[in-house]
Amino acid sequence: MFISNLKIKEEHYRWWALGVTIIGSFMSILDTSIVNIAIPKMMAVFSVGTDDAQWILTAYMLTMGVIQPATGYLCEAYGTRRMYLLSLAIFTAGSFLCGIAWSNDSMIIFRVMQAIGGGLIIPVTMTIVYKVFPIEQRNMAMGVWGISAMVAPAIGPTLSGYLVEYWDWRLIFTINIPIGLIGYAVAALVLREMPFSRDQKFDGAGFITSALGLFCLLLALSKGTEEGWTSAYITALFYVSLASLILFIFIELNHENPILDLRIFKDWNFTFSMITTFIGTMGLYGAIFLVPLFMENLRGYTAMQTGVLLFPSAATAGLLMPIAAKLADRFGAKPVVVSGIFLLGIGTMPLMYINMDTSYEYVMGIMVLRGLGLGLFMMPVTVMGMANIPLANVSRASSINNALRQVSGSMGIAILTTVIQNRQIFHLSHIAENITMNSLTVQNMLTTEQKMFMHLGDTAWIAHIKSLALMSTMALRQSSIFSFDDAFFVLSLLCLVGVIPAMLLKSVKAHKGSTTVVIE
Repeated sequence: MFISNLKIKEEHYRWWALGVTIIGSFMSILDTSIVNIAIPKMMAVFSVGTDDAQWILTAYMLTMGVIQPATGYLCEAYGTRRMYLLSLAIFTAGSFLCGIAWSNDSMIIFRVMQAIGGGLIIPVTMTIVYKVFPIEQRNMAMGVWGISAMVAPAIGPTLSGYLVEYWDWRLIFTINIPIGLIGYAVAALVLREMPFSRDQKFDGAGFITSALGLFCLLLALSKGTEEGWTSAYITALFYVSLASLILFIFIELNHENPILDLRIFKDWNFTFSMITTFIGTMGLYGAIFLVPLFMENLRGYTAMQTGVLLFPSAATAGLLMPIAAKLADRFGAKPVVVSGIFLLGIGTMPLMYINMDTSYEYVMGIMVLRGLGLGLFMMPVTVMGMANIPLANVSRASSINNALRQVSGSMGIAILTTVIQNRQIFHLSHIAENITMNSLTVQNMLTTEQKMFMHLGDTAWIAHIKSLALMSTMALRQSSIFSFDDAFFVLSLLCLVGVIPAMLLKSVKAHKGSTTVVIE
């Protein structure tokens, strides 16, 4: 007898549905970070340069950003169960095709297909969780669901590094196939369809303008550092994005059935929860971007070692989420959210002082402290924002939530990359000003280094050239360290700024068995 034919009690069905949807959301989020480590291998296999290979990552990100706004309409018009099964099937098929890709172009095409499924999965699963759980259980449900959102991005580089180094790089895609097939089979047996109406009119103009606006914005953010923020290409992308999004807002506010109901932002808690989430997501992905870059490029650690470094932080955040849900239920979500994002900012500040001598264990400890902050606030702030949204609008609200997360992650990385590049130039210039041949310290260093090279068999002239080159390398490395310290300062400041919108959230109380909340 199949599970779907069993008369599962409602309270049991909720947890079955949650477990099923976690499978899909985990795989989708995992694939945003698991591919990065394998890019050099793909470049060699497909015989392409960095610019071409980077589109394997960029295509996935852009497609996810473009498809997510349509999720609300698709759920309401075709049903959440049907959309979850379809998105999981597309994602699994895309993973299979990526695993057999024969060229860089074919890989990009299949990654787009994979991202269509992946982009739909996250808002669909969030909608399912919100609709099957009563208000008094949503904190706990989202805490459990959020484990995948925290753990997946951090273990991606570790798992990818292991598979690329010891097995086959294609496994980073094909590993999704058995999991996807099992997840699909269980979901088909367990999930129940929710009410939907095919009378919904598709907002084509809203979809086109949102897709164009988000596509250009995400592309500009991902390519801005490479092309130059003031270049004609990036400037044009920003202008097209701005014009498209302004037109999109006008269309949505005057459409009978908008693809994204922007009137939801009239809800105080939804607006400030989105601002808090936007800032917190920059804090999450900012550190996942900066720490591996510092540890691998400057400290010489392997991708595997860096992945192991990040894992305790992700595990801490994941394990703390159900605890944060209990705390939110007992003391209210607002103090938990404020404490969490404040701890995230304070926990980021020690990274401002890391250098070549900072121990591996110390950096791991700092990341665990950040994990505590992330685990405390990430899911409770989402629950607070969605608490007063009518069930009929939940799918569209979750689409807005995930689209903003996509933009904020890209924006955070773009800001920090720009900070590193600009501050490295500044610090290198400052260091160069203080390195003069008249300086006794510089003369002593050059003499010591020259003697070392001559001891190794070089002539006096070659030893002198090598000494100057070594000093130049040291200056460049030191300027890089300073630039990372500055980037971590900006990151910690961003996180602390998130305390302001978190403080403006209004406390909510859920009444057991009710679909309404009281805002105080």
